[in-house]
Amino acid sequence: MKKQKVLILCTGNSCRSHMAEGILRAVAGDLFEVFSAGSNPKCEVHPLAIEVLREIGIDASDHKSEHLNQYLDAGINTVITVCGNADQACPTFPGQVSRYYWGFEDPPHAIREGESELNAFRRIRDQIKLVFEAYAAGYREAAEQGS
Repeated sequence: MKKQKVLILCTGNSCRSHMAEGILRAVAGDLFEVFSAGSNPKCEVHPLAIEVLREIGIDASDHKSEHLNQYLDAGINTVITVCGNADQACPTFPGQVSRYYWGFEDPPHAIREGESELNAFRRIRDQIKLVFEAYAAGYREAAEQGS
């Protein structure tokens, strides 16, 4: 079975999209080729995003912040946006592309009273992990029933 190409979008492509990319690749790399990009990339991955992924056994140290335009002709099958701004800025991709919007707070701006920035990253990482693990499990189950 040919792997589906999944692009995860966020505005800055520095936190949420990289956490989602790493998690989805870890749980379903056999099903998906996973990429992430931004509508206005920040040119670097936030160090705390890399750190909280490392805590759960995912190495994102080689991730790069990229612009979504480089994926327009890459044969993307599914686009998942993880922030509202990127969802609004998302262009139309050629072909039949499934689109999902699953919004998550931006970790550096989501710190709650009494919470450290690192803990905000952990909290949002865990939310992303739940959603993307469920997505992968549902896709896997559907693929197994269809074969």
